[in-house]
Amino acid sequence: MLLWRNGVANIFIEVEALRGQREVKITATRTRIDWAHFTQEMLKEHYPGAEKVILVMDNLNTHNVASLYTAFPPEKTKALADRLEIHYTPKHGSWLNIAEIELSVLKRQCLAGRIDCIEKMRTEVTAWNKDRNSRQTNVDWQFGTNDARSKLKRLYPKL
Repeated sequence: MLLWRNGVANIFIEVEALRGQREVKITATRTRIDWAHFTQEMLKEHYPGAEKVILVMDNLNTHNVASLYTAFPPEKTKALADRLEIHYTPKHGSWLNIAEIELSVLKRQCLAGRIDCIEKMRTEVTAWNKDRNSRQTNVDWQFGTNDARSKLKRLYPKL
């Protein structure tokens, strides 16, 4: 969530790290229905021919297939859900999520100060998104298996 002078806005971001592409959407709320529509839009507009889209995201209570059932009829939801493979980052591990890294860049480069209205925020974020995508700014992810074993050892079961 991001504060603006007259309220709070939500930022949804999808990142395709290897292509250096991202899509950002600013919404006034962060509900199950908002997430469901963002996900439907992603599948329909950005990956219409994909059989499966792999999502890696935090485990916020709205980020799940149940949200799709809240927003859409069962037949439509099943068709959307069948195209998703969802993986959640560990609790307190959102720093592992590439989208969180991109949000940090967005906040530093575009949203450092307060913005007086949501429409202006959408305009500025759209311009940032177009520029970043045109430069195909990749994410240089360097976190490997050995790093995971070291940093996340408390999450592994003790045998």
